[in-house]
Amino acid sequence: MELRTEDKRSGSFAEINVSYTMKEAIKEAKRCLNCKTPLCIQGCPIEHDIPGFIHELSMGNIGGAMQIINEKSNLPAICGRVCPHEKQCEGHCILNKKNNPVRVGKLERFIADFDSEMELIKRKLKPKTRGKVAVIGSGPAGLTVAGDLAREGFNVVVFEGQKESGGVLMYGIPEYRLPHEIVRREVQKIEALGVTFINDCVVGEKITVDGMLSHEFDAVFIGSGTSVPKTLDIKGIKLYRVLQASYFLRMVSLFNSEEIGRAAVPLIEGENVIVIGAGNVAMDTARTAIRMGAKEVTIVSNDTMENMPALQTEYNEALEEGVKFRWQTETREFLGENNTLKALKAIDLSGEVTIPVDRVLIAIGSKLANRIVSTSLGIEINEAGYVITKDHPYGMTTRKGVFAGGDVVHTPQTVVLAMRDAKRVAMGIAQYVDAVKLLSD
Repeated sequence: MELRTEDKRSGSFAEINVSYTMKEAIKEAKRCLNCKTPLCIQGCPIEHDIPGFIHELSMGNIGGAMQIINEKSNLPAICGRVCPHEKQCEGHCILNKKNNPVRVGKLERFIADFDSEMELIKRKLKPKTRGKVAVIGSGPAGLTVAGDLAREGFNVVVFEGQKESGGVLMYGIPEYRLPHEIVRREVQKIEALGVTFINDCVVGEKITVDGMLSHEFDAVFIGSGTSVPKTLDIKGIKLYRVLQASYFLRMVSLFNSEEIGRAAVPLIEGENVIVIGAGNVAMDTARTAIRMGAKEVTIVSNDTMENMPALQTEYNEALEEGVKFRWQTETREFLGENNTLKALKAIDLSGEVTIPVDRVLIAIGSKLANRIVSTSLGIEINEAGYVITKDHPYGMTTRKGVFAGGDVVHTPQTVVLAMRDAKRVAMGIAQYVDAVKLLSD
């Protein structure tokens, strides 16, 4: 995939993956072999008709390609950018045996971007008479449920705690991977279906699930994600300049949106930074720290390079941008003076080591916030803290009329997996509301 050069990437949040031109996209599409047994579909969690939309693109019929994409995907411009293609569609492509798979993600992105710019597809809206549904959270799961139900004649209201809609898409993924304008554009598409968005509204405080059900809504969907970051239970964790990567990424996002000044971003230019963790969020954090002016950024992880959770492409790009790595290194303690971080004590293959550091960013995963559950009657969670749901109707919690999906039900997953699950939940909500109304008639 063509990338901006390293010198252009340093200090810039411009999208690094350069899009295809029309000529390039059609040329790439013509590389598809249109296999009798398309392995790319098997590798796609939502079973996209990948050969179908690529064939239409190869013929220059972008509108036809977009129609095929719309049958399965609610967020193609986003999935085309942030899906782990190397493990899914492209990883299963027969041409991957020669390390040159068809660039499915980049083609999907091209089609979605072209459609948005040219407004090729205009949907006829059904009357909003089938029922009214509240959606809590506007991340991938919430947007998917909202869009699917709106298309099927439901009146949908989305409640979002942040100033802008998009959830993790807006505040958790750096702009060099997923520009804010792309997220805003996808949200606007959902709005165009007749969905209402209410932002700066934290459900569980003045507005509750109980209140929603007792007043105007036929069903409620909880798609609030896993907003509480995991931390380390070690000495020095509360020292100044030891903080969560998720908070750092959010503040950078707000800075890039010009909602806060540079001084509010918790990183001073010239600092030596350590990021703990080796998943995609850790890679995002390290690369963002470089863009914010860190002198040196090192990822410290218990894992080996071979077993790191992050995608190989994310690792490769981090290396290109100057991120350093310490593998098989276990953080044991944070050392400080006057309550301020000075060093990190760890164990590596050589024994105990002390590493000087100005700032530590922790990126070891996240867990479920229980605010909504704790303020709602009859919603049960499992031992791990995730919401328990049923298969019939799909996605309903232990409380009738309340559904859940995405990361509140499963461990944190990718955008496309959250979308796949949410589409099933949307069908379950529709079945439930229809059944209740039928019985009440």
